[in-house]
Amino acid sequence: MAIYLIVAAAFLLAPAWAAPAPAPAPQVTAPVVFGTDSQISASVQPSTTGYRVEYLEDGYSSATYHGPYTGTPTTIGAVDGPTTLAASIPALPPNPTATYYNSIGVPLNPMPAPYTPAGGLGTNGTLPRYMVESDFDFESIALGLYQEWIELDLFHDGLARFTDAEFDAAGLGDEARSLIEFMADQETGHSTLLSNMLGERAPGQCIYNYPYTTVREWVDFMQRVTRFGESGVWGFINHLDSREVGQLLSQSIATEARQQQIFRQMSGLTPMNVWFENGWPQSWAWTMLAQYISYCPENTTRLAWQNFPTLRILNNANINRYSPNDTAQDGSETVGPRITDPSRSNLTSGSCENLNVTGYGCGPAIAHNKSEPLSFPGKKVLFQWEAPGLAVGPNNSYVTSTTAGAPKFVGWSQQLNLTYSPLTVTGNNTGFTYQPRGYVYDNEGIINGTMAVMLTDLDLFVTPFNVSLLNPHIVALGLYQAG
Repeated sequence: MAIYLIVAAAFLLAPAWAAPAPAPAPQVTAPVVFGTDSQISASVQPSTTGYRVEYLEDGYSSATYHGPYTGTPTTIGAVDGPTTLAASIPALPPNPTATYYNSIGVPLNPMPAPYTPAGGLGTNGTLPRYMVESDFDFESIALGLYQEWIELDLFHDGLARFTDAEFDAAGLGDEARSLIEFMADQETGHSTLLSNMLGERAPGQCIYNYPYTTVREWVDFMQRVTRFGESGVWGFINHLDSREVGQLLSQSIATEARQQQIFRQMSGLTPMNVWFENGWPQSWAWTMLAQYISYCPENTTRLAWQNFPTLRILNNANINRYSPNDTAQDGSETVGPRITDPSRSNLTSGSCENLNVTGYGCGPAIAHNKSEPLSFPGKKVLFQWEAPGLAVGPNNSYVTSTTAGAPKFVGWSQQLNLTYSPLTVTGNNTGFTYQPRGYVYDNEGIINGTMAVMLTDLDLFVTPFNVSLLNPHIVALGLYQAG
C-alpha cells in the first residue's frame, strides 16, 4: 500500500496597508552539514529481465558476452503470413470521407456531452483494451520491444565496461553516470509495458554486438540508436489499429526523445537543431537495429520487416573534430561498416574533445554552437553501398533485400520532408551527391541533426503519413550526421 504524506501550509494574509516583510539576510557561508536522511520503508523488487549479467567492481552490471554470432542459423528470412496479396501497396487518391473543414471556428455538429465536441476515436466511453489489435500492431510493437531490450543492455554495458577514470576523462562525472543508469532503468519499464501489450509471444532480450571502444564512442552510438528508436515509432504510431496501445506507446517514446537529446548533449552536439522530428517506416528502424543483434534464443518471436542493404557515408562528419571538414574521405573515421556505427574518437590530431574554445569544443555541455558545421548545403557526400543478399540480424538469420532498380537518387528524410538529390554513380556500388538546400518553413533548413538517407530508383513524392510507399524503391539505407 502506498502511503502519501500531505503537508499543508498556512498562509497569513496581512492587511493591504501593512509594510512588506524584510528580505531574509543573504547566506554568506555555504552549509557543510545537512543532517540525517529521512527513513522511509522500501522494498527492492528482483529484476525480471531474464538475461545473463555480471556485476563489476563499480557496481554496474552488463551481459556476459558482446560479440558476433558464430553459429549456424536454423531459420532464414523475415516471418511471413499465410499469403502475400500484392508486390506493393498502391498509391490511392485521398480518402473520400476526409472532407471536414471548419470555416467559422465553432462546433458544427451536436455535442455528445457538455464540453465534448463531436468526433475523435475511443471517446464514446468504451472500456479501453490495452492490447494489440492486428498483425500490423503486433509486428510494430514487437519491433519496439526489440528496441527497448537493446537500449536496456546498451545503457548498462558502457557503465560496466568503462572505468570511473575513463568517464571523468570524457567529462562525464558521477551525476552524469547516475542519469544514464536512470535511463537504463526507464527501459525496464518500457520493455515491461510493451511485453504486456503483446502477450505471451513477446520477444525477450538477446545478445548484442557493439562497435565502440571509448566512452565518447559509446555515447555517440547511443544518440544514434535512440534516433532510429524514436523515429521508428513516430513513423507507425498513428497507423496502429489499437488507439489504446498508441496512447501508452506515445508516453514511452516521449521519454526516448529526451534520452536522444541528452545523449546528443553528452556527445557535444547541439541538443536540438530541428523544428520537427522525423518519422520512419518500421523497416528502416529494423535495418539499423538488426545489425547489432548477435544472438537470440531459438524460440524468440521473429519480425516481418525488411532489412535493406547498408549505405555507407564515407565522409560522414566526425563529431569529435573541431573542423569536421577535415574528416577523412574514405570511411576510416567511422569505427566500422555498420549503418549507425559512431565516429572514431581516438584521433591523433584535430580533436575537439578537451578543447575549451567557444565554437570549436565538443565536450559534454547543455549546448554548443559550431563555428564550422558538421554539414552544409552543397557538401559533396560520398557513398558506398552493399549488394543485397547478406546475412544480418539475430543468429545471422535475416537477409538484406531490395526490390528497387538501379539507384538514381539520394533521398533525405528529415523534419516534415523527404527531398531528393541526383546520384552520380562513379564505380561498382560507389557514387556521390551534393547535399541539397531546402526549407521547412521560413529559413529553417530541412537537413540537420541525425537523419536517414537512402538511395532510390525513383524520386517518389511521399509525405510523413505515407513515407513507407518509398520502401519498394530503396536500394540501400544509411544514417547521416548532418548536425
